[in-house]
Formats: sequence, structure tokens, C-alpha cells
Amino acid sequence: MGLNELVEINWTEMIFQFIGGLGIFLFSINFMGNALQKAAGDRLRDILDRFTTNPFMGVLVGVVVTILIQSSSGTTVIVVGLVSAGFMKLRQAIGVIMGANIGTTVTAFIIGIDVGAYALPIMGVGAFLLFFFKKDKIKNLGEVVFGFGGLFLGLELMSGGMKPLRELPAFIDLTLSMSENSLLGVVVGTVFTLIVQSSSATVGILQGLYAEQLVDLRAALPILFGDNIGTTITAVLASLGASVAARRAAATHVLFNVIGSIVFLIFLVPFTAYVSWLSSVLGLEPKMQIAFAHGSFNVANTIIQFPLIGVWAYVVTKLIPGEDVSIEFKPKHLDPSFISQSPSIAIGQAKEEILRMGEYAVRGLNETYTYLKTSEKKHSETAYQLEDAINNLDRGITDYLVKISAEPISAIESERHVILMETVRDIERIGDHFENIIELIDYREANRVVLTEGALADLDEMFSLTIDTVSRSLEALNHHDAEIAREVAEKEDLIDKMERKFRKKHIQRLNDGQCSAQAGIVFVDIVSNLERIGDHAVNIAESILGRNV
Repeated sequence: MGLNELVEINWTEMIFQFIGGLGIFLFSINFMGNALQKAAGDRLRDILDRFTTNPFMGVLVGVVVTILIQSSSGTTVIVVGLVSAGFMKLRQAIGVIMGANIGTTVTAFIIGIDVGAYALPIMGVGAFLLFFFKKDKIKNLGEVVFGFGGLFLGLELMSGGMKPLRELPAFIDLTLSMSENSLLGVVVGTVFTLIVQSSSATVGILQGLYAEQLVDLRAALPILFGDNIGTTITAVLASLGASVAARRAAATHVLFNVIGSIVFLIFLVPFTAYVSWLSSVLGLEPKMQIAFAHGSFNVANTIIQFPLIGVWAYVVTKLIPGEDVSIEFKPKHLDPSFISQSPSIAIGQAKEEILRMGEYAVRGLNETYTYLKTSEKKHSETAYQLEDAINNLDRGITDYLVKISAEPISAIESERHVILMETVRDIERIGDHFENIIELIDYREANRVVLTEGALADLDEMFSLTIDTVSRSLEALNHHDAEIAREVAEKEDLIDKMERKFRKKHIQRLNDGQCSAQAGIVFVDIVSNLERIGDHAVNIAESILGRNV
């Protein structure tokens, strides 16, 4: 009984140490990645947008961004978002995804340095920077240093937890089976990475197993290939419910890693010989051997498949059919050459872009309205993307119009210019208001606030009228139609009366005990935002009528 008890205690200690170490590792790499991402800020998206002009640049950018945020999954998720938002084409995205696979190998090289003995003092330095300084930059650095130290502490704990496995006959049999059957190793690597959702963690564990001589090189390499397949799950999850283009980008990630693993399994014997030769020539430690194998695999895989980017784009387009309805963040009509050559045409171009921005506002309102009715998150996410696109177009159009104002233009063109400047601001504010409504609906969902049937019917009526008013105001702008502009003014007057009427009805419901105070706050704030949207719609229309707004 004493021996059984001892084995039981060892098992418990081993499992707790491994799970605790894994938890610290995952927390630390996420913490460090978030800190690095915070330091980069919005520049990450700008870097991805600006420099991925062709697939080769995409690979380089993928490498750099993944090194910055320490997560290939993170880079791929950003790419999926950018493709979904229309910021990036599929061919560019494939290049970035290939680069992300190379960038993630840097973590394995960091682990290979093996500064585990200094993990605690490194975390101490990080905590000191984090808690004793007020400057954001220093606190950010503290987060990075703390995460870096935690990464090694987690690895040390996992490594310690795995040591007793060498005594376990079942584990010895499994490693022997993996040495003889490469596919089993790929499955083990894939499944474990699917569970942990971090290839860096599973490669780190593999480095520990290999350093403790618990697996040989022939068994370790297929596990490494499996890790690369498993890491694609994050991108797949991120693409669910996203646009067709985003799903295609995620499918490419899977395809790229699966094809690469198949190729290297076929050439496993020469690849194993290459890693052994490299280890002896460079005198590599066991952990570094795995890091070099991981790096070599991903670099070679990218070189092999880079010429096939067009093929993969074609294949995933056939695999995932459907018309891609993306939200294009970038301006489409603002040609800078027109500003000096023909300011009149430039003003016309700005108007086209403003109308597109207005269409996004109407779509955003419709998505918000659908979210109110269905509570389906995909509608709020689309609305947020549309609001983001509106803000981006606002900046681009405003800059364009400011440049036009520096050119000599006629009195009539000057009047058109002023109208457009005011309209851009009004549409941007409509975006802000539907974003406010989404936040109110989010609050309703999070706090389980129940709106009465009467309140929902009132919101239904007001939403329909507001969306129609915004649509008509854009029509008035497009055709410079005074008749439609007057119709918009009348509709806006109806919205104002509706708001006052619905507020009174709400107070009556409160007095009758039909709705809660929380429901009342949500209802009144949504109605108030819709009324403000109506005001901005009438501003657009009245600018055409030549009134001072």
C-alpha cells in the first residue's frame, strides 16, 4: 500500500506540475504577445496593409509581425480580419500566412537559449517595471519582460513534470511506436496543438521531451509537423461566421501546413539526416536541434510552396464557393492626380466616395437593427466593421477635400466643397450613433434586460423610419434633388415627434410596472440615438436646400 501511495503522489505531482507549467507558459506567451501588440498599436494593421503589396512582401511582413506578437495564430487571425474587411486580397494573405509560419519558429529559438535558471529574477525585473513606474512605455516593457520570464518558468515546470515519464512503460511504448510510425507522431502533435491552441507551447514541450531523451529525433520530427497542422485551428475558428474571403484565407493556412507535412513525411529520412548533420556541425544542444528543425521545416515549406500561391488561391476559391461580400476600408475613387489637374472632377470623386460611405452607414444601421431583433453576434461584428470602415473613409475623404481647398476653385465648386465637408462629418456621426446602439444591445444581452413587446414594436417603427430617412437623404445628395430633401426634413420631423411620443409611452410602462428601470435606460438611449441619426440625415438634406445648419 505504501508503494501504491507513493506512485499516486508522484502521479499527482507530475500532472499538477505539468498542467501548472503549461498554464504559466500559455499565460506568459499571451501576456507578452499582448504587450508587444499594445506597443505596436494600430501600426500592426497599417504595416500589414501598407507593405503587403505582393506575396513576397507579404511573407516578410508575416515574419516580422509574428516575431513582434509572438503568435502565428495571432498574425493569421489579424490577416483573416483584414481579408474579411477588404483590406487585403487573398493572394497577399497567403504570403503573410507563409511568413507567419516562419516567424513563429523564433519562439523555439528563444526557448533553445534555455535561460530557465534565470526565469524568476527575469519575472521579478518585469514586475518591478510594471508596478513601480507610471510611464506606459516602461510598464509595457515590464509586461514583455514578465511574460518572457514566465515563459521559461512554465517550461521548467513542464520539463520537471515530464521527467518521471521515462519510468513509465506505456510512454516508452508510445515513443517507440511514434519512431516506427511517423503518422502517429503527426496525429499526436496535431491533437495536442488543437487542445492547447498554441504551437509554441507544443514545440516547447517537444523540446523538453527531446532534451530529457524521452523521444528520439525520428519520433520528434513528425510531432513537429503535427504541431504546424494543429495551429491552424485558431484561424479556422476566427473565420467561422466571417466573410467568404476570410474562410478562404483560413483554408489556405490549413492547406499550406497539411501539404508541407505530407512532403516532409515523404522525405523524413533525408530530413532527419539533415537535422543530425546540422546538429553535429553547429554543436547544437537538444532544444536548439528542435528549434533548427522547426525553422528549417517552415522556411523550406515556404520556398517550396511560394510559387504555388496562385494555385492555392484558385483551389480554395473552388473549395469555398460563393461571392465574396467584403467591406472595403480603402477609398476607391480618390485619385490624387485630379486635385491639381481638375479640382472639379476631384470634387465629383469625393462625392462618389461619400455616397459609398453613406451606403456603409445604411448597411450598419440595418445590421444594428437585425442585431436588436435576433441577438446574433455576427450582425454586431459586421456593424462594428462597417463603423470602422466609415471612420477610415472619413479620414481619407477629409484629407482629400482639404487638399482640394488649397486649389483655385469656382464659387459653385466651393459651395459643393462645403456641402461635402459637412456631409462627411454627418455620416461619420451616424456611424458613431449606431455603434452606441450596438453597445446598448450588448448591455441588454449581458445583463439579460427584457424589453416589452410594446417597446420592441416602438423601436421597430422608429428604426424603419430612421433607416429610410438616411437612405433618402443620400438619394437627395446624389441627385441634388430639393424635392427629396424636403421629404427628408418632413420625415425627420416625424422622428422627433416619434421620440417624444415613445418617451411618454415608456414612462407609462414604467408607472404600470411593465418594464424595469434597466430596460427603460436601454430603450430611451436607443430612441435618443435614432433621433440624433435623424438630425444628421436632415443636415445632409438641408445642406442641399442651402439652409444654414
